[in-house]
Amino acid sequence: MTATCPNGHPSTATDYCDTCGAPIDAAGSGAASASASVPSGASAAAPTPGSAGAQICPNCQTQNVADALFCEACGYDFTTGAMPRAVAPVPDPAASAAPVPDPAAPAAPVAPDVPLEWVVELWVDPDWYAEQDSDEPCPSPGLPAIVPLTVRSVLVGRTSKSRNIHPEVDCDGDIGVSRRQAQLTTDGTRWWIEDLQSSNGTYVGPDSGPLPAAPITPGQRRELSEGDRVYVGAWTRLVVRRATAEERAGG
Repeated sequence: MTATCPNGHPSTATDYCDTCGAPIDAAGSGAASASASVPSGASAAAPTPGSAGAQICPNCQTQNVADALFCEACGYDFTTGAMPRAVAPVPDPAASAAPVPDPAAPAAPVAPDVPLEWVVELWVDPDWYAEQDSDEPCPSPGLPAIVPLTVRSVLVGRTSKSRNIHPEVDCDGDIGVSRRQAQLTTDGTRWWIEDLQSSNGTYVGPDSGPLPAAPITPGQRRELSEGDRVYVGAWTRLVVRRATAEERAGG
């Protein structure tokens, strides 16, 4: 018995067309089916001799078993006649990954942060102490401690090993200074001071005239002019200045 599939192909099988794989109704009338069609450009191929009942994929000409629903080579749907979807290539992560640095390669040279051209003087200021409400005895005034400034941002405060606070400008001894009192920053030629929400405030005043009465605004940088003095804690006065030739040679 020969049947005609909905696409007009003669078929010895009465369930699916031997040529295109479209389903054939029980009556074998060959009426067109809206759900089965051969894709444009696909050519039918006869079964390979000696392989009775095999299905030949009209898309890639691969021979499949008679009851296959999809072509095992390209995925063509023998039931609906749908062509296989194109699969986008999966990118290779190794191809787009950043190259791994060679551990044997020499490290790039690191430019120095700030040449030793600046220092900060730490003074004990009896006049500032007299203006403070402190029960701590004021140390005897004398020559200032000199702290080299070799980085662009330095912390002013007091050391706390338990909190891992190690300020570059350590005002240890003056308990009126907060652990994280203020930040000094520079662009290489100018310096700024910023209060870090300290307990007793950070004050800036000129080297002549009365002591400052109002602290600077926390969180806002204040540029230091030449000769400006920074007052913190109960008796500490800071002065940022250029290093002398001896200080630069010693650094």
